[in-house]
Amino acid sequence: MDYQNIILEIDGPKAKICLNRPEVFHALNASILEELASAFQELGENETIRVITLTATGAEAFCSGADLKEGMANAGRPLGEILAENYEPLIIGIRECPKPVICQMNGIAAGAGMSLALACDLIIANDKAYMTELFVGIGLMPDAGSMYFLPRLVGVQKAFELCSTGRKIYMEEALQLGLVSKVAPENELEATVNQLTDYYASAPTVAIAQMKKVLNLTYESSLQQMLASEAKGQTRCGFTEDFGEGVMAFLQKRKPEFKGK
Repeated sequence: MDYQNIILEIDGPKAKICLNRPEVFHALNASILEELASAFQELGENETIRVITLTATGAEAFCSGADLKEGMANAGRPLGEILAENYEPLIIGIRECPKPVICQMNGIAAGAGMSLALACDLIIANDKAYMTELFVGIGLMPDAGSMYFLPRLVGVQKAFELCSTGRKIYMEEALQLGLVSKVAPENELEATVNQLTDYYASAPTVAIAQMKKVLNLTYESSLQQMLASEAKGQTRCGFTEDFGEGVMAFLQKRKPEFKGK
């Protein structure tokens, strides 16, 4: 796909997707959502890619949410149809992507931009960023997955507060709530993310994919179902080259050299 609204960079086993609509603080319209969904599908199917970073160009915003100008053009169309058509394929694509997805939050993540960040496996943010579920300010409820991800991270009461007030969540609080994994000074954000992606680029990729797949099932499964899912995933891991390498490295008292296979 010829990308016009995102920049896709590949460096060996590492891929980076950058939202690239700085003139509107990387607001989400149908075109960028389609490109993002396509990029995640492409990278998920690429066996050489072992970790994906999602970020945005510039330093002011990660994503300001839905493009309201495009929304005005769709006035009268049921919003649920727009969500199903444009947003759901992307959010599901991130969660089902068999590679770890790291959000490098370089600035504000608002509305659907916050949803996009929460869909990632980990969020590393700069200390000047903030998040906000600002939907209530225009008479809407959060969407694009926020109502699924947020209460699982902070609990239902706190999620209700954050959604119904739409207040800003600065990074000190976001870290305390577990919304982000780490906060870095603005000038150290990229280096901090690179340390993490370097780790995943040399980690046992199949095992991590199985972890992600089974963790996605945890809130909808009984203990027995989770045990069965663990067993199925572990069977898959047990037939990988990385498992054999890991055992051999342990016995030889050396660091394993995982190939992601």
